[in-house]
Amino acid sequence: MKSDKCMVGLLVLLMVMGWGAVQAAAADQEVVVFAAASTTNAIADIGELYAAKGAGPIKTSFASSSTLAKQIASGAPADVYLSANKKWMDFLEKKNAVDKATRFDLLGNRIVLIAPLKSSIDKVKVNNALDLAALLGSDGRLSMGDPDHVPAGMYGKKAMEKLGLWNQVQGRLAPMKDVRAALVLVERGEAPLGQVYATDAAISKKVRVVGMFPTASHPPIVYPVAAVAGGKANAAAAFLDFLKSAEAKAVFAKYGFEVR
Repeated sequence: MKSDKCMVGLLVLLMVMGWGAVQAAAADQEVVVFAAASTTNAIADIGELYAAKGAGPIKTSFASSSTLAKQIASGAPADVYLSANKKWMDFLEKKNAVDKATRFDLLGNRIVLIAPLKSSIDKVKVNNALDLAALLGSDGRLSMGDPDHVPAGMYGKKAMEKLGLWNQVQGRLAPMKDVRAALVLVERGEAPLGQVYATDAAISKKVRVVGMFPTASHPPIVYPVAAVAGGKANAAAAFLDFLKSAEAKAVFAKYGFEVR
């Protein structure tokens, strides 16, 4: 009887030691996060918090959601994918390139119209009466994420089509590789107006918001996140859990995201 109790105790001890070893191994694993460009500042801060807790190092890659999704589909070594819209997450899910069971909606955002800080353009109401062409001037262009594949640009195009503004600007675009590039063009004064996320405008001291696109003018802006299939599952799961924490939510809120 005593021998049996000893054996059970030994098994429990081994199980505990084994689980501790798994946790330690997960903490030592680098988590590779592919995230939409608009989340750059927030994810960088969250990555620092995560690493400071001894949970493991974070390596990030920021670009347009489409670029990152295509890289993952081609075999790029990522553990977590954070998209600025559902389309590109759906794209990867259909290819079985993400773990569907780990997917959840993390954030929301708004689309805004921005101008350089010293622009003479005043606040405008973004509706079907807005004369965007006049605001752009004789040769100005509207800076925005490429509407063919960048989520911010896709939302912006939908909104302008809904409001009847697209015909005014479709031949006068400066389509950029991602939303941060669209922001920079306006910051430099190389474009009189830009269409970006509210969170992008909030981090810049060189632009100001001159108008807000009505939320009803485009599909809801949703940022889904998931573990990448074939990646480091334990490390990805730990980081995804941290994204749901109060600490991470506070960082997202600080940068103006709607936290879901």
